[in-house]
Amino acid sequence: MFFKKILSLGKPENRVLEMIREHVDILCNACWLFKTALEKRDTDLFRSVADREREGDRIRRSIIEAIYEGAFLPYIRPDLCKFVETLDQIFDKLQDAAFDGLEVDIPESIETESIRVTHMNARMCEILKIMLVRLSKEDDLREKALAIRIYEKKIDDMKFSLLRDMRRIPVEDFWQGRILAEFIENLTGISNTIEDASDLLQIVNLSLRS
Repeated sequence: MFFKKILSLGKPENRVLEMIREHVDILCNACWLFKTALEKRDTDLFRSVADREREGDRIRRSIIEAIYEGAFLPYIRPDLCKFVETLDQIFDKLQDAAFDGLEVDIPESIETESIRVTHMNARMCEILKIMLVRLSKEDDLREKALAIRIYEKKIDDMKFSLLRDMRRIPVEDFWQGRILAEFIENLTGISNTIEDASDLLQIVNLSLRS
């Protein structure tokens, strides 16, 4: 198979795949950390999410550098780089939500639903990790991509519920209200970007198999 020929080109390709898997592993860890931080309202854990973002940023730069040093064929490189950059956007949204969590107390009326969203975000990242494993085994990724879309649709529906409930919450001042709104926007926006990453991974998979 042409796919096997590409992946057997040598160490550069295998090393890039290893780094991408590591990148996603750190992202999954950051998502679960965020969920625990929100559940426990633990400021140290919120700060740990930012540590994971910096770690992910370091790996992202290494991946991009390795790709443009010659790993994979030229027509595949842009989609691979875009996938990695999309992972970085997920890290950014997660970090922004963590910083919001440090600045504002999450009201009890939206806390439970917010934690549910964090759990679903983490599950979506785990599915993305499975897709990466299957990428190197010539599997069809459509089933897992569909699962991610279903999660994203659920979170999208939950976003409107959270925004409705949030409008009923009295806030002390404008800035507290704004930070709370940004928290919900970042929290629910993570799933959209995970879905984008899933779509890009399918494109890469098709390119490798064509």
